[in-house]
Amino acid sequence: MQQHIPVLLKETLEILSPQAGDRILDVTLGLGGHSEALLEAAGKAGSLVALDADMENIAIAKENLKKFGSRVTILHSNFSELPNCLPEDQRQFDIILADLGLSSPHIDDPTRGFTFRTDAPLDMRFDRSSGMTAAMLLASLDEEKLRKIFWEFGELPKVRPLVTEIVARRTENPIRSSSDLTDAAKVVYGYKSPQMLPQLFQALRMAVNREREALGNLLAAIPFLLAPGGRCAVIAYHSIEDTLVKTAFRSLAADEKDLLTGSISKKSEFVLLTRKPIAASEQEIQKNPRSRSARLRAIAKRTEYTDHRTASC
Repeated sequence: MQQHIPVLLKETLEILSPQAGDRILDVTLGLGGHSEALLEAAGKAGSLVALDADMENIAIAKENLKKFGSRVTILHSNFSELPNCLPEDQRQFDIILADLGLSSPHIDDPTRGFTFRTDAPLDMRFDRSSGMTAAMLLASLDEEKLRKIFWEFGELPKVRPLVTEIVARRTENPIRSSSDLTDAAKVVYGYKSPQMLPQLFQALRMAVNREREALGNLLAAIPFLLAPGGRCAVIAYHSIEDTLVKTAFRSLAADEKDLLTGSISKKSEFVLLTRKPIAASEQEIQKNPRSRSARLRAIAKRTEYTDHRTASC
């Protein structure tokens, strides 16, 4: 198996508590580390449906999971396409997992253009078979849209001069590689540019892969895909993503209350498994620095659900 360290693996297994025969949906397969552990815990009757937008990840994951045979179904798809990308007879799951971080090959392979530490063409697509590359996006979007990307997804200072510098280069020295982008950042941020590059590259990656829209679609699909008694966990690495997950889960788990009395008029069908996000331990961070920003939130669907309004009639 290719070396890979799944983030928050122990915590994920504890919170999702796989049971014998569980039906598992992993919407971010990566190299299959989380999926392998969940399937092993679910026993010989357990099954897995897994999605990934990256064919290179899928090729590695298939090899890593081949010991499970027909219990595994792997689909080349992004979770933005849920539920339509799923087989008609596989749309109810006992466990749903989404790890929103980059997989190891995205960072370790410099040709993918995800990192500023090595010069490479600015691609950044999870699925290299379709869509606009980061270089194409920088060359085509107007200044207002670029400013919005860097401000909202990167929370960067000096967004206006940064975008002005990028657009000014389009005619003679368009930004096509990671070094081109770091050079533009140096002009704007000077000696502070090394501190800004992680946020800059993150913002561009999120825009290229339309990650916020995809997450919104996933969160909307979870209530319908989760079977009674099912558990769902999402691992986020960015404050925007974590806030979206927190808001969606709290909304699902909120009881309806009578406006006059304040008493519960309709009990929620869901319950929070995490009041606060679970973070990586210092030991894990030392072994895997990529886990530093990881935040895990989880929710469960009640096994038996009764609408209190109906029950009281």
